[in-house]
Amino acid sequence: MAGRRGMLIRNAEIHNIGTADLRIMQGRIAEIGQLRPFPGEGVFEAGGGALLPGLHDHHIHLAGLAARAASIWCGPPEVMDAEALKERLIRPGEGWIRGIGYHESVMGLPTARELDRLVSDRPLRLQHRSGRMWLFNTAALAELLAEAEAPPGLERNGSIYTGRLFDEDEWLRRALASQPPDFAAVSAELARYGISGVSDMSPRNDPVMAKHVAAQMEAGMLAQRCWLAGSLTLAESREGPWRIGPAKLHLHESALPLFEAATSFIAEAHDQGRNVAIHCTTEVELVFALAALEDAGVTSGDRIEHASVAALDHVTRIAAHNIAVVVQPHFVFERGDRYLIDVEARHMSDLYRLASLRRAGVMLAGGSDAPFGAADPWQAMAAAVTRRTRDGNIIGSDEALSPEEALGLYLAAPFDLARQQRTGVDELADLCLLDRPWREARRRLSSDDVRATFIGGRLVYERIDQPPVQCLAGVEALAGKDHLGGTLSPNSPRE
Repeated sequence: MAGRRGMLIRNAEIHNIGTADLRIMQGRIAEIGQLRPFPGEGVFEAGGGALLPGLHDHHIHLAGLAARAASIWCGPPEVMDAEALKERLIRPGEGWIRGIGYHESVMGLPTARELDRLVSDRPLRLQHRSGRMWLFNTAALAELLAEAEAPPGLERNGSIYTGRLFDEDEWLRRALASQPPDFAAVSAELARYGISGVSDMSPRNDPVMAKHVAAQMEAGMLAQRCWLAGSLTLAESREGPWRIGPAKLHLHESALPLFEAATSFIAEAHDQGRNVAIHCTTEVELVFALAALEDAGVTSGDRIEHASVAALDHVTRIAAHNIAVVVQPHFVFERGDRYLIDVEARHMSDLYRLASLRRAGVMLAGGSDAPFGAADPWQAMAAAVTRRTRDGNIIGSDEALSPEEALGLYLAAPFDLARQQRTGVDELADLCLLDRPWREARRRLSSDDVRATFIGGRLVYERIDQPPVQCLAGVEALAGKDHLGGTLSPNSPRE
């Protein structure tokens, strides 16, 4: 066996198996048991920590999350009023100011002239928290309209443009001549949480974005496995390192599509062999989505994104049609105190259901919706268990999950949400190692406990307070840095 290349993770509490050693060969789990290291094999001492399948974020927006690093957060809880917004936006320098996370509770939906009172000397664009609206000041409008003819989604009041842009991201990208961002920093952040795979659910993902994602993955800038949802045109792309996901239908209550257009979209997606994923954050949107799915016909794997407000009769209909739901439990924590003010009392018990969906037999998976929510899945798991808001209020305590059920939201297989990812022999070596056993970690549900992340057997993250991988059996351990910051012996596997 001398000279075989691989890695041995020793003394790990392997998920659903127990304490054992686990060998990785050629990107997969090769053996589990009481194992001896091969000559020259990298050995990672787990110290009894829980070894889980790599977590999967089932609803994320990679480009938006990458762009957030160059943006200013402009909404609750950090920004609660116009004065706080003005203070945050005052920045030295030249060129564009890009704000994100804006919510109308701060100062309504301001016009360009109202934004000029906050910033007048630089072009300003604010993205609404929903991701579907941009707000511009006068300087921004002037720059954009000098580059491109106004689109239908740029609101007018008579002959005057208000500065509000609805559902025109493609036009904005063209006017700004912007390119998709680099994903390296985002990938490193996700690896730190134990995330080995993502489903990018941006509705406008198309062959251009597919090409960018492929290039990022091939260059090692995006380490996670990636499923791309998005437009119907994605079917024209040849899968590379990424995999094609559902066709995304993004509903908005104030501008619902024609019913026939929605059912046609669903039917065309099914004809492509794809599922549909329908964005539903209001009761009206959910009723519309269910009616459209029932009319067009449901296929196994069709899914509702968010289901932010779901009455029990809607839960029953979802379950009856075997529709999956991808949830964001952390919104109870992040936005719950605002919900207590804004949401009608009759709907409070319908907010972000979890346990009632599970009891009904609905397939559940968890996603961050980052950058519109925190990317940390452990924060979402904690919220699923406690149902606690940032200020300590409880919303829907009877919707709480156990820690194991909350973890299961992020272990659902992206290609089949009814299936949980496993740590068995022959499975992909996508793994998340904690620094403590699960009996302790389940009480904390904290990303601080993530010690290492492996994707395809490659160490892509290792917490810096840990010793490097050991290289045993007479081979000198000259540890070298992994491209995402982990430490590896020279004989550890790389792909």
